Amino acid sequence: MLTGPFLTGLAMFVVVPIGWSVWLSLFEARNTVTPTHFVGLRNYRDMLADPAFRSSLATFAAFAVIVVPLTFAGSLGLAVLVNGVRLFQRFFRSVFFLPMACSYVAASLIWRGSIFPGVPTGVANTALRAVGLEPVAWLSVVHPPWYWLVLVTVRLWLQLGFYMILFLAALQRVPRYLYEAAALDGASAWTVFTRITFPQLRAVSVAVLLLSTVNAFSAFDEFYGVMSTAQGYPPYARPPLVYLYYVAVGNGQDFGSGGAGGVILTVLIALFALLQGRLTGLLGRRDPR
Repeated sequence: MLTGPFLTGLAMFVVVPIGWSVWLSLFEARNTVTPTHFVGLRNYRDMLADPAFRSSLATFAAFAVIVVPLTFAGSLGLAVLVNGVRLFQRFFRSVFFLPMACSYVAASLIWRGSIFPGVPTGVANTALRAVGLEPVAWLSVVHPPWYWLVLVTVRLWLQLGFYMILFLAALQRVPRYLYEAAALDGASAWTVFTRITFPQLRAVSVAVLLLSTVNAFSAFDEFYGVMSTAQGYPPYARPPLVYLYYVAVGNGQDFGSGGAGGVILTVLIALFALLQGRLTGLLGRRDPR
């Protein structure tokens, strides 16, 4: 009884749309969601052969390579610092977690309009001029691609607090007698961290890596909010969801190709999650006994 509303919502807003998307991917579905012309795997072949789709996957790869390690290291560092604070720990924990209450759309607009607007009055350019450097057109320059700094910093600001809470909860479960024994042996702080603290965080470390990678795959709001203009979205720095948005909702309204791209992206996420679980030992071998 208690799970009924949840299961109903899950079926209506998750299971049915996914199933319908898979069904549409097998048809020629332009400007209609009730297609009749079956094309089989042609939409999948066309998507994999599309240079723009492959470029969007490369954009994700670049974004993930930058964001995932910084998220892991930053959230772990914040958790260690907050865990070591004796006074006002709840205050600092709340301050770092507070950005999670901000929507990605609002944050991207703040980053674009106030911090990195590309004009001398922005916060970033004001700081550069204060130290004698020239202002930077953050979002309109391709070489060097300064827009990556904008995209990465807004994502880090939004999600570091969440992963910090996960690490902090794990840190507070580490047995105190391990630290007491290390103190009696005269172990240095680095030895304590590498030999005691970090090994105790193995499970949550795997979870943070997996969640941050999946979230990087689903990046949309900050890319669209930061990069899009009145003339549309530029041809560079398009992650998969932004590209599929233009395929399925743009002028062509090609729901068949959009559905095929969504299925391909879902399969890639699943394969990457399984590979990461295997490499990190989350999906270890069963005990032969």
